[in-house]
Amino acid sequence: MGINTANAVRLALNLLAGAVIGLAAAWGILALWYQAPGGHAGKIVIVLLWVLFSVAVLACIWQGRSALGLTAFALAFAVLLVWWHRIPPSNDRLWADDVARMATGTIDGSLVTLHNVRNFDWRSDEDYTERWEARTYDLDRIASVDMIMSYWRGPAIAHMLVSFGFDDGSHVVFSVEIRREKAEAFSEIGGFFKQFELSIIAADENDIIRVRTNVRGEDDYLYRLNMPRADMRSLFMGYVGQANALSEVPRFYNTITVNCTTLVYHMMKRIVGYLPFDYRVVFTGYLPGYVYRVGGLDQRYPLRQLRELGRITDRAKLSNHADFSAEIRRGIPPLPRAD
Repeated sequence: MGINTANAVRLALNLLAGAVIGLAAAWGILALWYQAPGGHAGKIVIVLLWVLFSVAVLACIWQGRSALGLTAFALAFAVLLVWWHRIPPSNDRLWADDVARMATGTIDGSLVTLHNVRNFDWRSDEDYTERWEARTYDLDRIASVDMIMSYWRGPAIAHMLVSFGFDDGSHVVFSVEIRREKAEAFSEIGGFFKQFELSIIAADENDIIRVRTNVRGEDDYLYRLNMPRADMRSLFMGYVGQANALSEVPRFYNTITVNCTTLVYHMMKRIVGYLPFDYRVVFTGYLPGYVYRVGGLDQRYPLRQLRELGRITDRAKLSNHADFSAEIRRGIPPLPRAD
């Protein structure tokens, strides 16, 4: 009985050690694949060496040399972590044209001048006219904040944009995005492994909404956010502060922890105080349900109706450039204002 018990314990420990090493080795494979130097061929060689080393460690454990195997793997993994944490983000790469510049802002009382406001004229993803502009906004004239959800891959995945409206009918959209290099494409997995830097884009609605609905075939929904004007100003200034900080100190994008919604969630927490965390902050396609639950959308209508009224895809495709902002909002009931 004693021998059988000892064997069972040894088997359980070996299985546990194998599982831990397997998970750590899998993380290492992805980290090396996305960040190892040497180009495509170099990555393949380095990943293969890591796989062979991990298999050798597992063999040592199952052959009764656990101390040797675990020590060797712990040392190698520690070196890998040191290398990983020393990989720096950068603002100096050969960026894709649409993220080549980041927004910054200068403040003079209630006037905020945004630099590098994107206003591209998109004919296709490869054919466009580039325009980067400086625009000044008076925060005393802020009138609305709208949340636009842009769906491209099923109901759980969407990109969130936030559009600020002013009493002269103008709008500016802030979008937290990956900063892609030329010829790079978005990857959810790569977003966990420092493949992309973080970028904050300020853009005209004719650009940043139209390119998603009219060029990329995404399905967009606009929701009017129920916010006091003081909170609108604070959120606008939060975006400006984050954009200025990123222009000075780059950060990596992360698919879960630093993305288009989590950054805004943390800004809103600082503005309004306590906001309960919810899985819908991560699964961004369901975010409107969360915002509705905490009172951020028009409570006079059920969420289903707000979604139907707020679908702007067809209106965007039919609109002309001059009246784009007004036309995509046609049929969406305005919010009652108490302030």
